Amino acid sequence: MTGAILAAALAGGMVSTVAAQNDRSVWFIGPIIRGENYSFRMPATMRPSPAGSTFDFPYPTAADGHVHYVTTPTRSLANSSRITIRYRIDAAPGTRFVAEEHPNETATLSLYFQRAGDRWTMRTPYHRWYSPSKKVVPLSAGTHTISIALDEEWIAMAGGSRKTLLADFDRALAQASSVGFVFGSASGRGHGVYATGPARFTLLDFEIE
Repeated sequence: MTGAILAAALAGGMVSTVAAQNDRSVWFIGPIIRGENYSFRMPATMRPSPAGSTFDFPYPTAADGHVHYVTTPTRSLANSSRITIRYRIDAAPGTRFVAEEHPNETATLSLYFQRAGDRWTMRTPYHRWYSPSKKVVPLSAGTHTISIALDEEWIAMAGGSRKTLLADFDRALAQASSVGFVFGSASGRGHGVYATGPARFTLLDFEIE
């Protein structure tokens, strides 16, 4: 993102006093599977800024990079009731967001949590859980809030929902090891997104109740 665009963004009253779960939270960009970071050409973590933890979307093509998962370690979610994220996207005029694996679909953000011990294979099909279908949000410039109760119909990686896989869902909550958000599309929640022009993502708040 150019300096002029960033200056305009930060001058627009976007500063938040809360960047994540707490001031020391580290947000990892991945996932890293068998030594490979699937967020191609992305830094290992989000960087701190006065407005909150932030990263720049790769652009203008998939060959320049793409961002998939952004996560932070968490305690058990067994006694939690809701996850809420508030974020801002600043983008140059005309910038679009593209789903890396399914470019004909709308690029989206989905909330996410993961059970400890996930092998990133079908041997652990119910360790990763994503926003209910109605709570997946298309990527666009501006400030956005997503708030999802943990008794809503979260979706498992291998298909099925909280309602149809309640025991697996409850185990994932009880043994949760990371939480965050993913970029992709309806057909691949965490399968990556890039931008067609300069764009920045800033995490203003992330709360687990």
